[in-house]
Amino acid sequence: MDKDAFFWQTQDGRLPPPRAATTLGIKILAVDAELGTIHVEFEGKPEFTNPAGQIQGGFLAAMLDDTMGPALAAMLKRGEFAPTLNLNVNFVAPAKPGRIEGHGRVIRKGKRVCLLGAELTQDDRLIASASATSLIQTHKA
Repeated sequence: MDKDAFFWQTQDGRLPPPRAATTLGIKILAVDAELGTIHVEFEGKPEFTNPAGQIQGGFLAAMLDDTMGPALAAMLKRGEFAPTLNLNVNFVAPAKPGRIEGHGRVIRKGKRVCLLGAELTQDDRLIASASATSLIQTHKA
């Protein structure tokens, strides 16, 4: 774990969090950089709802991406980042405004290609799951 990597700099307040994460109301509850796991919480805002009053699927997809991404980011070194190459989402049940929990993990971390997985729950009920592929890249300053 590299405490100078972007993820850890945001965790200790040296850098601001990404705006998308702030919009989603993310709170990191637990992270294990060695295991590549994370437990987060989101705020399902009323502004995220569709005409039926449920959280629109695009916001749930963004929450899933923002669950898996930080699980991997916690494992990266300074100057590395890992954009999502693909994101596969399965919607299981509707989500309502309120607290939504995310559990994410790095399934496989290769030298460059990484496989990720995550689930969102609300009131102890699965609402969506996802898998993703990310590519580790180095930022040239």
